[in-house]
Amino acid sequence: MTISVYFDASLMVSLFVEDALTGRADAYVATHRPTAAISDFAAAEFASSVSRRVRMKSMSRTQGQAILVEFDAWRSREATSCLVETADVTTADMLLRRLDLPLRTPDALNIAIAERHGFELATFDEQMKVAARRVGLKLAPA
Repeated sequence: MTISVYFDASLMVSLFVEDALTGRADAYVATHRPTAAISDFAAAEFASSVSRRVRMKSMSRTQGQAILVEFDAWRSREATSCLVETADVTTADMLLRRLDLPLRTPDALNIAIAERHGFELATFDEQMKVAARRVGLKLAPA
């Protein structure tokens, strides 16, 4: 049985860009075989990360474009889409206003989207994990 899991950009980057967490990302997907749930917002964060690597010259423009094409093909073939709704922004704002969670706006928004859909959250961001646990969001074993 496959389950839908909200993929944060930190996990997706490691799936498509060789980094220190690539082995862990690959092992999680191979072992658990989740159905990836990806918001347009998380996809934009992924593109931002690739773009930053191109600007910082840690990858070529051609490599960056190829990764984005591969990601888009994988997303359309393997993932389910989650739309960002006004309620997600409102929930993210409420999470940030708690003042006790180690969150930045993008992380709060991703948590809100996952929470609204009832998805587990797959992320490599340790602070995001702390915040997700505090608000009762289940974490995937990524």
